[in-house]
Formats: sequence, C-alpha cells, structure tokens
Amino acid sequence: MAAELLTDDSVYGVMEWAVGLSRSRKVALAALFGSVVFISKVILPSPFDKVLVVVQATFLGLGAIMLAPFGATLVAVVGGLLTAGWRAPMAIYTVSFAIIYGLLVDGFCSVLRVRPKEGEVNRTRLIAAVTVSTMLVGLASYYTTTLLFQLIPRNMVFEIGMLIAGTISGLAGGYLAALMWQKSVRHLVTSPPGRRLPTPE
Repeated sequence: MAAELLTDDSVYGVMEWAVGLSRSRKVALAALFGSVVFISKVILPSPFDKVLVVVQATFLGLGAIMLAPFGATLVAVVGGLLTAGWRAPMAIYTVSFAIIYGLLVDGFCSVLRVRPKEGEVNRTRLIAAVTVSTMLVGLASYYTTTLLFQLIPRNMVFEIGMLIAGTISGLAGGYLAALMWQKSVRHLVTSPPGRRLPTPE
C-alpha cells in the first residue's frame, strides 16, 4: 500500500494535488477568498488597508497554493474589484495595487519554489513570499498615497511604523495560510485515487 501511495505515473503529474479542483470550484473559491478580502479591506481607511493586511495576505497565500499558477492574482482581482465598487473615487488605484499584490505573491511563490517538484508546500518559503510581497506593496501604496495623491503628509516615524506593521502582517498571513492549508483547506482539494495530499514542511 505504501508503495502505491508513493508511485508516480504518466497520468498524474507532480502538481496534480494543486490543480485537483474543478474549474468551477476554483472560481468559487477565488470568489469566496476575494469576498473575505473585500470585507477586511472596507473596515480600514487607505493607506492603512494596504499595510494591516493579515486577512488579505492569508487568502492570497492560500490562493497561490490552491489555484496555481495565478491563484493569488485571481483572488486579488476579485477582492480589488469589490473594493473598487465600494471606493469608486479610488477604483483604479485600488484595483491596480490589488493586482500588483497578487502578482507579487504568485511571483515570489514561483521564484522561491514554495511548491517543490515533490508537490509539497514549504511553509518557510510561503511565509517569506507573502511577507516580502506585503512589504513591497505596502510601501508602494504608502508612497503613492503621500507623494502622488498627497492624501497624507510624509512622516518618518509613521513610515517606519507602516513598514513594521506590513512585515508583521505578511509574516502572520503567510503563517496562517500554511496553517490553514495543513489543518483543513487542503482537504478541499481532490486528491487522485491512491495518493496522499502533501502537508507543509
């Protein structure tokens, strides 16, 4: 039995665990994750919603794992469009940074090989990918708000606080994404018969 579980064949590739969801189920999950992101975003005013993003970071991380190769981007687009409808005057700004955030998470997950060839999810690399992405998009959003739109004045102490908050949010989001995947969300993915779903290292 153990040999059967570990045997690879030409029918199922090493990434089958990540794409085992049907297309309709993927869209439904992306819509669900994006809706949760939207709810978390409307609670905070800009630019704080771009930095205190534990919920957004968590579900983008899950999207990158479950809906590869552009799962985080898809989740971010859904959340961004919903948020843009709520904040119409900043719609382009909101959607643009949502897409950038999603692309960063997907990109760093790919570069850092969060999903190795064996199909496992590397928890440390996932946390790193989400954290770096969160820091970058948080800083970019802040400087766009202060320099381009001039909605708030620049303040060094505030900038350092934003960087720290963004880092903590990214770390927490990446960790929660890996934890949720390991404990429950991975069971939503349909594993091919006779195969075990991978867990984070």
